[in-house]
Amino acid sequence: MIPMVDLRAQYTSIKDEIDTAVLGVLASARFALGPEVAAFEEEFAAYCGTDHGVAVNSGTSALHLALLAAGVGPGDEVITVPFTFVASVAAIRYAGATPVFVDIEPEARTIDVKQVEAAITPRTKAILPVHLYGQPADMDPLLTLAQRHRLTLIEDAAQAHGAKYRDHRVGGLGDLGCFSFYPGKNLGAYGEGGIVVTNDADHARTIRSLRSWGEDRRYQHIRPGFNYRMDGIQGAILRVKLRHLPVWNDARRRIATAYDQALADTGVTTPTVMAYAHHVFHLYAVQTAHRDFLHQALDAEGIQSGLHYPVPVHLQPAHADLGGQRGDHPCAETAAAETLTLPIYPELPEEVPSRVAEIIRRTLPG
Repeated sequence: MIPMVDLRAQYTSIKDEIDTAVLGVLASARFALGPEVAAFEEEFAAYCGTDHGVAVNSGTSALHLALLAAGVGPGDEVITVPFTFVASVAAIRYAGATPVFVDIEPEARTIDVKQVEAAITPRTKAILPVHLYGQPADMDPLLTLAQRHRLTLIEDAAQAHGAKYRDHRVGGLGDLGCFSFYPGKNLGAYGEGGIVVTNDADHARTIRSLRSWGEDRRYQHIRPGFNYRMDGIQGAILRVKLRHLPVWNDARRRIATAYDQALADTGVTTPTVMAYAHHVFHLYAVQTAHRDFLHQALDAEGIQSGLHYPVPVHLQPAHADLGGQRGDHPCAETAAAETLTLPIYPELPEEVPSRVAEIIRRTLPG
C-alpha cells in the first residue's frame, strides 16, 4: 500500500537527530514550554520573516488566540471561505464571532478576492484567508482591502509552511499568521502543535498571556485565558525538523512536477500554480467529475487517496445555524464534490506518479 503520507519513513531518515532531541528534553524535565519551545519560536519566526512567534498546542488554538488578540468577539464578523478544514471556521466561533463566507477562485481554490469587498459590513472585524494545500491566497488585494476598511488580516497558513507569495513567506504578510504542526503537515510535530507569528509586539504579548491562563507572570492572571501551551518535546522535535523543511519542500515540488507530467493526458485537472505563488504542495489535489469512482479504483490498486474536503463548511450540519444553502458558493461546492488528493511526501517512491497515471487511464471513461 502506498499511503497518503509515510511518517515512519520520515522518522527513519532523521531518527538519530530526533532521538537525541527528545532524550534531551526528558533529561531536562522541562516538559511544558521551556527552552526548546522558546528556541523554536525564535527560529520559526525568523524563518517566516517575522519578529515574534508564540507556540501553542494546535493550529486551531493558534487561530483562536490570533482572533482574540485582534479584538474579535461577539457581534463581530470574520470573512473566510467554506472550502477549508472546519477548524478555520470553528476558531471564529470560539471567539464568539460570526463567519461570513465568500466563494473560492476555482483555479487557485483559495479565497476569491473579487467577492470580499461586497461581504464587508459595519460588523466586519477581520479577513481570514486560507492558504490551501500549500498555495498562498492572493494577498495584495486582501492587504489593500484590509487597510482601506481598517480590518485585521489573519492568515490561516496551517497547510503552507514555507510557501511564498511574491517572494515573501506566508505568515508574515498579514497582521498575524497561524500554522498547524499536526503530524502530516510539511512541518509536523509528533503529536499536536501550532504557532502564531506576527510583527506586532502587543499581539504577541497578548497571545503569550492567553495561551497560559491569562498570566502576565506566575499566578498573576490579568485576563481570562486558556491552557494552550506547547510541550517541550514537540518544540525539540520541531526544531530538528525545521532544519530539513527546505529540502522536504523542494522534494514535494519535484514530485508535484512529476505528477503534472504523468497526468497530462489522463483527463483529470491538475493543480494550477498561480503566478504569484511558490506552492509547497502539502497536498496534491486533482479534480474530476469521476472522483469517487477513481478514489475506489486507486484504493483497490493499493494506493491511498484522500477527500479534502468533501462537504464545504457552509453545508456542514454543525454550522447549519449560519443558514448556508446548497448553491450559495458554487465553486467551493464543485471543488468539494470533485477534488481527490494523491499521495505526496518527500520519500514517495519515484514510480508512483506514473503508476497513478496508468490506473487513471484504465479507470476513467475515454
